[in-house]
Amino acid sequence: MFHRSILPQQIAASRRDFLRGAIGAISASTVRSGFAAPLSGIVQPTQKTIVVTFGGGARDEETFAEEGQENIPNLLHTLLPQGTFFTQVRNGGILGHYVATASIVTGVYERFNNFIAQPPPNPTLFEYYRRALKRPVTDTWVIAPSNGFQKIGGSSNARFGPQYGAGVILPKRLLSTAMQKTSTGADLQHLLQDNYEMPEYQVLSTSQDRELHLEALESTLRLSVADFVKHAQTLDSADELSLFITRRLMDQQAPSLMMLTLHDMDVAHSGAYSLYIDAIRRADRLCAELWQAVQSHPEYRDRTTVYIMPDFGRDADDDPSGNGFQHHRTGSDMARTTWLLAMGPHVRQNVVVERPIESIDLVPTVGCRLGFSTDTPGRCIEELR
Repeated sequence: MFHRSILPQQIAASRRDFLRGAIGAISASTVRSGFAAPLSGIVQPTQKTIVVTFGGGARDEETFAEEGQENIPNLLHTLLPQGTFFTQVRNGGILGHYVATASIVTGVYERFNNFIAQPPPNPTLFEYYRRALKRPVTDTWVIAPSNGFQKIGGSSNARFGPQYGAGVILPKRLLSTAMQKTSTGADLQHLLQDNYEMPEYQVLSTSQDRELHLEALESTLRLSVADFVKHAQTLDSADELSLFITRRLMDQQAPSLMMLTLHDMDVAHSGAYSLYIDAIRRADRLCAELWQAVQSHPEYRDRTTVYIMPDFGRDADDDPSGNGFQHHRTGSDMARTTWLLAMGPHVRQNVVVERPIESIDLVPTVGCRLGFSTDTPGRCIEELR
């Protein structure tokens, strides 16, 4: 078990050792290798990128440690051998879900109020991408279960802004709107839980807002209200609904840049350990299903890079100022040190990298790979260039 006094590099070394025992194929020389040589060749505009974040993350005790590996069989045995795994990703910003995710997509540690729906002040990955490569609005999408993420598609930056932003689809909002238009008696209220840190987060529900979301449901996803609710009735979670929306977008529009936020494991804030474990296992399965969908889709196969990364971690059990798995209040190394898995045609397989990187490095890394510049303090991850 990790103690809060353990340094990030010790956490990284422990993850390496756990992985060596779990998948067996990683050699010591590979684990300790430095930069992977960049692959030559010009990246074509048809390259696609999918970013997956975990809302709140999960501790090593429930994932990469020996006692937790049973919860992530797909990550360990199917996905990690196909990609490059970074054991030490540092989040130096605010440990709140919206602001931390905004930091990931801007490449800047944002400092705004985590509980107010506002656009990030700094340009997002989506804006850099669309403006530099002249991509249409239908080419970038964010699928975010929490309604608090409604403004994450575009920044308030005067040089960029919503005109270059991504479309944001809030599956919970779509479900809520659809339920109001049908006579279904299904009990789907558990899918409408918005934010376990602040469950009373205000959800916009004006008639104009409902109509906009119905229009998105029917025009963008090409789903009727009845179809959507029928599918929703078979789901166990909001994350399941989000993956359904993601796959629908892949089929209907084949966007080149998407971000999917999995948020179920944030149920940890309620103190229900069993539900937290269930959510980890579900996220593990959904990541594998997403990768399988990418590999089997003619528009995505062999041209898509997938990045999977928690927004941050959680507190240690023995930290007197925290609440263990339930919260992420202390700002300790356990809460700040996460990981990154990258998979794709240009990414080296079965490689583990221990050197420290930061969560804000993702935006410049995608820019380096796709051929556009970003004005951020983050750095391009050389192993993924």
